[in-house]
Amino acid sequence: MKKTVLYFLVIFGFFLSCSQKENNETTIKAEDLHSLMQKVTDVTVHDIFSPPVASRVYVYPSIATYEVLALQDSSYNSLAGQINGLKPIPDPDYEKVNLQIAAIYANYLTSKMLIFSEDKMEEWLAEWKFELEKRGLNDDEWDASVNYATQVHQHIVDWANEDNYKETRTMSKHPLSDQAHHWEPTPPAYMSAIEPHWNKIRTFVLDSADQFVPQPPYEFSMEESSPFYKDMMEVYTVVKDLEEEKKAIAAFWDCNPYVMNITGHVMFATKKITPGGHWMGITKIASVLDSADLMKSSYAYAKTSLALADGFIVCWDEKYRSNLIRPETIINREFDDDWTPTLQTPPFPEYTSGHSVISTAAANALTDVFGDNFSFVDSTEVKYGLPSREFNSFIEASKEAALSRLYGGIHYRRAIEEGVWQGQQVGDWMRKKLEFKSNKVIAKN
Repeated sequence: MKKTVLYFLVIFGFFLSCSQKENNETTIKAEDLHSLMQKVTDVTVHDIFSPPVASRVYVYPSIATYEVLALQDSSYNSLAGQINGLKPIPDPDYEKVNLQIAAIYANYLTSKMLIFSEDKMEEWLAEWKFELEKRGLNDDEWDASVNYATQVHQHIVDWANEDNYKETRTMSKHPLSDQAHHWEPTPPAYMSAIEPHWNKIRTFVLDSADQFVPQPPYEFSMEESSPFYKDMMEVYTVVKDLEEEKKAIAAFWDCNPYVMNITGHVMFATKKITPGGHWMGITKIASVLDSADLMKSSYAYAKTSLALADGFIVCWDEKYRSNLIRPETIINREFDDDWTPTLQTPPFPEYTSGHSVISTAAANALTDVFGDNFSFVDSTEVKYGLPSREFNSFIEASKEAALSRLYGGIHYRRAIEEGVWQGQQVGDWMRKKLEFKSNKVIAKN
């Protein structure tokens, strides 16, 4: 009897395997997506993308993946009609296309278009396809899925080409000012201000770049009783008396792709992950810890990348409106020309704090996906020589990221607090405007 049962199980397994191949059902894992997103981060570090531009590199591929996967999961809604300018993607041939393969491949094509080092992306593709062949991939399944992914990719590219990014490439540089409170290039590289026209990039979920304008920075004043003076002196004092733990926090959240090192007459860059890349790394960590499947992982990447993208737009809108001087510049000018911040000052105006904005927005997005009190170990910076840090929630991590900018000596407290406010508004707005999950889904307990 047992032999008979075993015989039928073997036969059933054989036919099931054949059926899967006939129905183009080569198994795709969430790890396939995580691997690709990590590769994108590695390439953005190699290619030295600015934080705002890196957010654009993440968001379009993430949406491409999500839109394809949502076609086969009725519990998730398309973002077409919910995101500015996004129309429904083309319909696939459901008989031939493996939508999971197509989703990953559409991401790959879109990512490859947005970076410089295409050869590194091609290396990833070759490794991935080899892995799929070990899982039973056949040529017909691959060709049909790739052809459909190419259609989706072109659809996303056509949409992306209307976001004003190309137009901003030829716009004027940020003009220097002779006003005492305005931003000036900072040492050691004295670079020009990065992305002064980023507020002209089309928003994704927000109505406009200036939808959430924060309170203005404190009025510039060297009067000891003034709020600006007190904020400035706090930065000065904090950095001079910084404990080792706070130095570690500042370093962990540095995420400055423009760090320059000077040895004699030689200047070279230290390549680091961007702030957005750090939070996309946290997205991977949370997805794996949650055992999230491919669809939920894609949802997490899409929602987080949208929060990052709109967060950078509203932050950069304020940066070049207030055009506020960095602590390093004013402290060196007025008090102590030997004082240096804990971190190297990034090349753009001070107000508001970008980390505060985008970390708060991303933490809200991840909380929506994985819930409150989601404990995790953030190992994102390990490959860059820094130890892991533990957090009890995404919001806790975002608060530390925001405060790290004070410890780093590169932001005043008001820029941090108002940046957190901006990020919270972005998170709340996304929660209000975007319906990722279908109304058909029963609410979680």
